[in-house]
Amino acid sequence: MVNKDLIIDVGDSEVSLALLEDKQLIELNKEKRNIKFSVGDIYLGKVKKIMPGLNAAFINVGYERDAFLHYLDLGAQFRTQHKYYITAIQKQGKVPPVHKNKPEPDIDKDGKIKDVLTTGQTVIVQITKEPISTKGPRLASEISLAGRNLVLMPYSDKVSISSKIESVEEKNRLKTLVQSIKPRNYGVIVRTVAEGKKVAALDAELRELVKKWEAAFTTIKKEVKAPRLFIGEMNRTSTILRDMLNVTFNSIHINDPALADDIRLYIREIAPEKEKIVKFYKSTLPIFDHFGINKQIKALFGKTVSFKHGAYLIIEHTEALHVIDVNSGNRSRSGNDQESNALEVNMEAATEIARQLRLRDMGGIIVVDFIDMQSAENKQQLYDKMKDMMANDRTKHNILPLTKFGLMQITRQRVRPEMNIVTDEKCPSCQGTGETKPTILFTDELESGLSFIVDKIKTRKLILNVHPFVASYLKKGLFPVFRKWNFKYKISLKIQAVTAYHMLEYHFYDRYDNEIDLA
Repeated sequence: MVNKDLIIDVGDSEVSLALLEDKQLIELNKEKRNIKFSVGDIYLGKVKKIMPGLNAAFINVGYERDAFLHYLDLGAQFRTQHKYYITAIQKQGKVPPVHKNKPEPDIDKDGKIKDVLTTGQTVIVQITKEPISTKGPRLASEISLAGRNLVLMPYSDKVSISSKIESVEEKNRLKTLVQSIKPRNYGVIVRTVAEGKKVAALDAELRELVKKWEAAFTTIKKEVKAPRLFIGEMNRTSTILRDMLNVTFNSIHINDPALADDIRLYIREIAPEKEKIVKFYKSTLPIFDHFGINKQIKALFGKTVSFKHGAYLIIEHTEALHVIDVNSGNRSRSGNDQESNALEVNMEAATEIARQLRLRDMGGIIVVDFIDMQSAENKQQLYDKMKDMMANDRTKHNILPLTKFGLMQITRQRVRPEMNIVTDEKCPSCQGTGETKPTILFTDELESGLSFIVDKIKTRKLILNVHPFVASYLKKGLFPVFRKWNFKYKISLKIQAVTAYHMLEYHFYDRYDNEIDLA
């Protein structure tokens, strides 16, 4: 059984989430704490421009570039939804519930957008793709509200079951159950994690989603000016947890007590038996260093990524597509012919490529240049391996068999910008200036800081965080440097290695884990 751990690092400007499988980094998500546009957010937008040639419209949702809404993304029940919106802003008393509304006729699936929308009209739209590069957000007017087990589709009236639920009996049970509890004028998509769930849990979640949708219309009269956020998706942290918690986590470690309490409360509601897996991390050593994540990030996000036995990938990015080149490097296997070696390297590369796609959240078109193989059987084996390795990828994707040139084409849905982390560091000696201070004096600088703390701050129990190379130097020998300092200043000094630091970076902490300012 695979051990899965989620590590959450809450910083001043962003929240980072790392998913580990058997201690290996599989997914990395970073959420800016002031992020404005997220997939799933629902806006009141204003139609800025109708484009008959594209059969689409540009919608102002408050972003610097207008968002794009195609006719096919309006949804068949667009007129019903718009009528409900108009009723809500004109109604003096309480807005009637959706199930009491009479549906309008569906729009023509082959119709024209100019027959449905007009310039200046206010429309309810949902972000389906975040702004990427020079493009504004991509929108749909067919709204969906996602819960843990169900996805609510206002005005749809259809019930769909996840294709990943294989049992025909379970599919029929869930469909019958949901049809019996859902209100009229609402459609529902039953998610994979709903398999085996009882009616009480599904009914409670369905009611909560309906309440969330209809409650938004009760306040719409107070502020009808578009563009503005109408219904915000839950923050990215909770969204990822909601989607990920269909697997059994061994633990969730988080370094922020407030967010830890929020997540513990969230998990208590959706999966009470998992509440104890949430653990608050408290230490001066950064949480990503403690779990070895920073080291993996440095190794996995560069242009060149090594994997087994000296083989490596070269990953290049362009505006149109991503290119991955598989190289055998200095790898050799005595007794194996070239075809066997190529197959072995390619099979191992497929595992690493599937990991890289999830880790970097690469989307669009990905072209992989595998090592050439002649055998059709080996090519099919590699294709099957790639499909198997990407089976756990939650993002929609499509994989094509190898071409005669040994290229594999993969498309992967792109809904937000690709994760891009710069792994190169400034020169640790000169910090990019080209000039250095005498490195031999660095320990004198550390000791000077210690002396200042002992004389001015009067604290005796200290922690010093430094780069691993410096930590090794300070700890080496039978009577290491840091013990000499302990003896000289009559203090208790602990040395901690932090891989995220530059070579000559250091920070002192007191016994309460508060950083000591030497300025």
